[in-house]
Amino acid sequence: MKEKLKELLKIEDKHFVVNVLTNFIKQEIEKAGFEKAVIAVSGGVDSALSAFLAVEALGRENVILISMPYRESSRESVEDARLVGEVLGAEFHEIDITPQIDAYYRNFPDASNLRRGNKMARERMSILYDFAYANKALVVGTSNKSELLIGYSTRWGDNAHDINPLGDLYKTQVWEIAEFIGVPEKIVRKKPSADLWPGQTDEGELGFSYNLLDQILVAYVDFKMRKDEIVGFGFDASIVEKILKMVKRSQYKRKLPIVCKIAQRTVDKDFLYFRDWGI
Repeated sequence: MKEKLKELLKIEDKHFVVNVLTNFIKQEIEKAGFEKAVIAVSGGVDSALSAFLAVEALGRENVILISMPYRESSRESVEDARLVGEVLGAEFHEIDITPQIDAYYRNFPDASNLRRGNKMARERMSILYDFAYANKALVVGTSNKSELLIGYSTRWGDNAHDINPLGDLYKTQVWEIAEFIGVPEKIVRKKPSADLWPGQTDEGELGFSYNLLDQILVAYVDFKMRKDEIVGFGFDASIVEKILKMVKRSQYKRKLPIVCKIAQRTVDKDFLYFRDWGI
């Protein structure tokens, strides 16, 4: 069954998927009355794929790429972010977020790496939305389905965006499409990292590989299998339990802020018109 799950994760018609994703970006941005997109490029495969898709959808002249390193960001990440800008030929900015982050944490010198990483993610999103306002653009997200399902993101940080073309692609599928669309091989092949602190990698922090994670998620989410069924396929019970708990605990991250219902028609409960209603 493990091999079957791996096969189910493979994308057979990559041309179709790319076409769907690029049309999604173009239609949603135009539907909202905009022409341009702003994207954070970290040097990783997810942001690179979003950038490539946006340029394909809107043209390089309508895409703004922003790299926002911190002083401890790896040199490789900074160089790979620049590489994406060079390959695509889109407008590119590199903004060092060290001054504002360090100024804040002078007041909290004992803050953990995770706390600092969350602050960096939110600072970057603040910059993205400032650029979006200044350029009459929308922010295009870079979070994949694997990250969204286990809550591996910062609320109002890297999981904040106006539209997200990658949100229904598992990480292993992101690698597939990125390679197919022409993202530089060195970016596709390198170890995934949020670059939150020196030497940090996603899989090292999580304690399991994305390949393993995606197999368990596709069984649990797409095929609605129970924990005992998934373990029965030969997966380590402790890993399965850990992943399922992460999915459940992070549900709040996948929802808009909950509104307390008092009136007859409440935003996001009864008032559910599409954004283009009346057009």
